[in-house]
Amino acid sequence: MSRSRFALLLAGLAALPHGLPAQEAGGYEARMARGDSLHDALDPAAALEEYRAAYFERQTYDAMWKFSRSQVDVAKQLDDDRGDYRDSLYHVAFLYADAAVRADSTDAEGHFMLSQALGRVSLTKGGKERVRYAKQIYDAVTRAIELDPGHDGAYHILGVWHAEILRLSGIARFFAKTFLGADFMSRASWDSAAVYLERAVELKPEDLLHRYDLAEIYVDIERYADARRQLEEVLRLEPTVDVLDPQTQADAASLLAEIRDQ
Repeated sequence: MSRSRFALLLAGLAALPHGLPAQEAGGYEARMARGDSLHDALDPAAALEEYRAAYFERQTYDAMWKFSRSQVDVAKQLDDDRGDYRDSLYHVAFLYADAAVRADSTDAEGHFMLSQALGRVSLTKGGKERVRYAKQIYDAVTRAIELDPGHDGAYHILGVWHAEILRLSGIARFFAKTFLGADFMSRASWDSAAVYLERAVELKPEDLLHRYDLAEIYVDIERYADARRQLEEVLRLEPTVDVLDPQTQADAASLLAEIRDQ
């Protein structure tokens, strides 16, 4: 591990809360079970502490990718005024996801978390920087789908990948193709963006973000009636899947008001 990556790792670990010592908390299995329960309860900071402690007892594949998952969930709640710190947490999530893939490249979750951590980092960057991540994200998420064709989160990321490529400015896309050899980006299409998000919704219809991001794509391609239906579902469903569900519902209400007469 490079010195810079090690520094990021230490920064991310130092920021975590410290609870009971591992020997007083039941060991690896108990830590992992509590982490899973806390994740399901939408308490990623507490889940992260449990996965952190479990990892330092036993460096398993599950501890790595679940640590990465909770790290992303903690980081994505941070505002832009804490952007540098948030990005450092995403980098730590990337390091753990990368380690998970190295530990077991045959399971989808590690590849999915790798694509998610890289995607979160890229969305905080400008166009030229964003394209540097594009191929890594694409490779990781398509591998996740190959390994698990029913992975709703992977279809979501792949759909958003297509949309974000098309949302880049012409200058950014020209930069990518000319200087980064990113001809693969020409495969991006709005049809694919919609199809992959529709598949994510089909696989997990209760996920508010699947529906919201699909609605945004429908707006991009002027399918306003379809967008309104998805946004109305976002507002109807209970916020039980993701820590940002309440914010997603607020965003859905705002977007619905914008396109109500379209």
